[in-house]
Amino acid sequence: MAEPFIPLSSSMLFLTVISLFLASGVEGNIGVNYGTVANNLPPTSQVAHFLLESTVINRVKLYDANPDILKAFAHTGIAVTVTVPNDLIPRLTKLSFAQQWVEDNVRPYTPTTSIVRILVGNEVITTADKSLIGNLVPAMQTLHTALVAASLDRRIQVSTPHSLGVLSNSSPPSTGKFLLGYDVHVMKPLLSFLRATNSPFMINPYPFFGCSSDTLDYALFRPNAGVLDGNTGLLYTSMLDAQLDAVFSAMKVLGFDDLEIVIAETGWPSMGDSTQVGVDANVAAEYNGNLMRHVSSGAGTPLMPNRTFETYIFALFNEDLKPGPTSERNFGLFRQDMTPVYDIGILRPTARSSIPNNQTPIPSKTPPLNPKPRSSKGKRWCLPKTGADESTLQRNVDYVCGLGLDCEPIQQGGDCFLPNTVRAHAAFAMNAYYQSTGKNESDCDFDQTGAITDVDPSYGKCQY
Repeated sequence: MAEPFIPLSSSMLFLTVISLFLASGVEGNIGVNYGTVANNLPPTSQVAHFLLESTVINRVKLYDANPDILKAFAHTGIAVTVTVPNDLIPRLTKLSFAQQWVEDNVRPYTPTTSIVRILVGNEVITTADKSLIGNLVPAMQTLHTALVAASLDRRIQVSTPHSLGVLSNSSPPSTGKFLLGYDVHVMKPLLSFLRATNSPFMINPYPFFGCSSDTLDYALFRPNAGVLDGNTGLLYTSMLDAQLDAVFSAMKVLGFDDLEIVIAETGWPSMGDSTQVGVDANVAAEYNGNLMRHVSSGAGTPLMPNRTFETYIFALFNEDLKPGPTSERNFGLFRQDMTPVYDIGILRPTARSSIPNNQTPIPSKTPPLNPKPRSSKGKRWCLPKTGADESTLQRNVDYVCGLGLDCEPIQQGGDCFLPNTVRAHAAFAMNAYYQSTGKNESDCDFDQTGAITDVDPSYGKCQY
């Protein structure tokens, strides 16, 4: 197209506002935990490039502040969360140590690496270590003071993730409460700090660890009879919703139901021991695929309706050195060669085209792993170029949909709505324009952001 953009009419402006609203509600909600307890992981630079170019993931959470990883993610725009290990928490209460930690682990990498959050420890309260627990909130406060001194406090949040073990009661969800003793002396000051610094409460809910053969459907977001909360009359058809609402209820008891809740870890293993329920690649794909759809849908939970949840899937890779049962080493979305253990829709269409054909079968609820074969009749499709600027791609969507072409498939509930990213929606819209015109090469120019391919990007019910 020689002139891809035209002045917006009032109807097109409305479509633009709606499109931007939908994009802002979900874009960037899905991240991944990048664990490194393995001896066969690919180089960090390859990992960063893979996530940027081949997936729709634009958030990663680290369990340390590994300098090689932080360097690798420079100039990618991927939001990075780093972690101060548990054993450093007592020392972090000293301002001089906190300032030095920031100088060593944050200053050299920001802003080229987009560090957006520092986590102080991991599941500290359930360690039962009195020294760690007693120093947790003071360490968070001191670290924040160090960030203020470095003029980084407006860019970088401070929080800490918890297991569901911080709750003394979680069923029914409306009766959720924090552990007695810790509720007033630890959790309340912690929540006060999070509110004062505009930081989220972070929780690690795992329906996998809470389910049995009788509750597997409930854990996997499958159709089920549900569980009624007799106090509220609300029906729960998802174990994750029940877990999140129990946390919300505990926060509400202390007067902090206004805080954002972030799912810092959740996932499902693709392999496990014979005594474990639902441990195979199909079930793992089903959980994580349904998880992505659910937390990004805007439906929220019974007690927190109309919300999306920033969510970090555990984990990026299988980690062969992790102790414990087989499942602990098999939570990864990807193998060490960066081929998927299963696909849940986070691979870009161009990446799917390079996946070998001998991958694990995918359940019907998730998009197929492999793209359709190359067209034998010479058919072509128009897709965004790798690395195309998202603001330009969004304008492409606005332009095409504003022309009156059918964009319903990329609206919420449409067959091509997920993954709900600017790039994926632009791929559909740009191709729709290309197919509706003379299919000349110029019809896929889009200000030099489009490229023609002979690999069909269709998946599942989403047909291009």
